[in-house]
Amino acid sequence: MSSIKKVVILGTGNVAWHLSFALFKAGLDLVQVFGRNADSAKEVAKRVLAEPVSTINDVVENADLYLLCISDKNIAEVAKKLPEVKGIVAHTSGSVSMDVLSQFQEYGVFYPLQTFKKSAEVVFEKVPILCEGSSNQAESALMSLAFELSENVFSLNSVQRQKLHVAAVIANNFTNHLFAQAYRLCAENNIPFEVLHPLILETARKATLGNPADYQTGPAHRKDEETIGKHLNLIENAALRDLYALITKSIEQQ
Repeated sequence: MSSIKKVVILGTGNVAWHLSFALFKAGLDLVQVFGRNADSAKEVAKRVLAEPVSTINDVVENADLYLLCISDKNIAEVAKKLPEVKGIVAHTSGSVSMDVLSQFQEYGVFYPLQTFKKSAEVVFEKVPILCEGSSNQAESALMSLAFELSENVFSLNSVQRQKLHVAAVIANNFTNHLFAQAYRLCAENNIPFEVLHPLILETARKATLGNPADYQTGPAHRKDEETIGKHLNLIENAALRDLYALITKSIEQQ
């Protein structure tokens, strides 16, 4: 069991919404939810029976953990304004170094690797959580807490986590953008996007079996220049045509 029992959430966005609720369901005492927007703080706090606060000086100083669930660009700013708290201070970012919190006695990272939207349910038991601590004691406490939420917990340093975040953006944000482009192409030609659903699901399944490069198919993999040329002629949108050509070249060179 983790030594962390009392938690303060700083932030009211998608990560704060889901992570605070996962901690609440795990039996943690959510003491406060801080948000600059009072209404947003109340919305998140009500869900986890916490006290909403909109002034950072009102944050209590005796919690075990202070989780900064805020945008990357605001982590340093909010951390500087935080009172001299006694517990561990950790952020939930994949791309920000742990050292941005080095003014605190104990600090670290508690990074849940998943895409979050308030409107979409998250099964936290399957969400990988990447932990890093300023000391063995801090990291042990964060990892123990992570294991109370998920079965996939890893210790990664800041450099590893930042490289992982790049991989995550490519695997999630970039592929989702390509799905959106495929959706638009289908819609423009009165083709039901549902036709592609089995292909999308099978591609994602195979990507989890090993090296995705081993399962690469398609005209670029076959170096079928005739089909590639036909596709480029069929794509009317210039930006999508350039994207198709760029990814085709990358596949041909792998």
